[in-house]
Amino acid sequence: MTAPSFGQGGLDLARMRRDRRRMLVDAMAANSLDALVLLGQNNVGYATGARAPVADAARAGARRMVAIVTPDDTALFTSFPDGVPPELSDEQVLDSLPLESDIGARALVDALPEGKLGFDELTMPLRAALDGREALDAAVVLSAAKTVKTPDEIECIRRAQAINEEAMLAVEGMLAPGVYATALTGCFLRRVFELGATSNTVEPIFQVMPRRIADGPYSATGDLVFPTVTKHEPVGEGDVIWVDTGIDYHGYKSDFGRTWVVGGQVDERRRDQFRRWRGVVDRVLEVVKPGATAADLTRAAGEVDGRRPWLAHLYLAHGTGTDSAEMPLIGTDLGSDFDEGVVLVPGMVTVFEPVIWDDGHAGYRSEEIVAVTDDGYTMLSNHHYAPYE
Repeated sequence: MTAPSFGQGGLDLARMRRDRRRMLVDAMAANSLDALVLLGQNNVGYATGARAPVADAARAGARRMVAIVTPDDTALFTSFPDGVPPELSDEQVLDSLPLESDIGARALVDALPEGKLGFDELTMPLRAALDGREALDAAVVLSAAKTVKTPDEIECIRRAQAINEEAMLAVEGMLAPGVYATALTGCFLRRVFELGATSNTVEPIFQVMPRRIADGPYSATGDLVFPTVTKHEPVGEGDVIWVDTGIDYHGYKSDFGRTWVVGGQVDERRRDQFRRWRGVVDRVLEVVKPGATAADLTRAAGEVDGRRPWLAHLYLAHGTGTDSAEMPLIGTDLGSDFDEGVVLVPGMVTVFEPVIWDDGHAGYRSEEIVAVTDDGYTMLSNHHYAPYE
């Protein structure tokens, strides 16, 4: 495995913010919207480059940032001036508004421009303050802009993943019978910030998997449950652990998944599970190129032992960027018609996460991240598979 690079060479954050704004404005024009009103914290960060402290980062409900984006201007409402990018002037940055109150909601509505408005979400007071003014769904604009990544965005994802993988080497080194699973979490979080992570995104998951679905926990439909919160319990010799973590680098997410066996003893069945998982990934990667559809990928994955090789409540693959799971979504419960309509283009980033499960013997799950290129794909993840390989 090559050593990860965490430096600034080849990455221009100011250019990335300019490119994102341009893509948002283009998508607004294509959908006849005059302004975007963004309350979701990841969407505000995408539109403005602003950052908030990592506390309820997905919503920051009590002191959330809000952005109003028009073709000619951006207004940012925030309580966190340290997180404002340098290109926003003092006139563009305003104090945050309490949008769960009538006063704050009315103040935001008073600041809105004329024309068609797209909202990514609404509080109840804000909905009332609009007083019948149409609030269109901004999802189509955000998805159009965010699905295809710029080279700078892809570089941020690569660096986020490299930091995540490097930190996992330290965690792997302490995995042994008797170690508390929460101690693995502590090791991971300490190391990612030492390596330059901007924040943590996913509560680190080190889930000891049952041998059988019936051993539980299982869902109301009788399916395998993953993920669950890491328990403050020691791991035991031979435990099968499914790992899932994600950290943030300048707003972009990593996504790390592996299967570990405590004590490192991997028998032939487990090696066979890995080989079947590897076979699914390799078959899918053979068809990853511009013009391929999500349905092409799910067909390539096929079935393993009479079942589709991914969890019913998750995906064969999903995108990642400023959200841990975003378009393209591949192999979801939206069905084959949806998959036929998802067409790969250069700049899309996908996280493949097949699952091989042998009831009575647990299973194997890992994740790989790829970016679609002009003639195929490039890998953004680069972690070992020892002791399976």
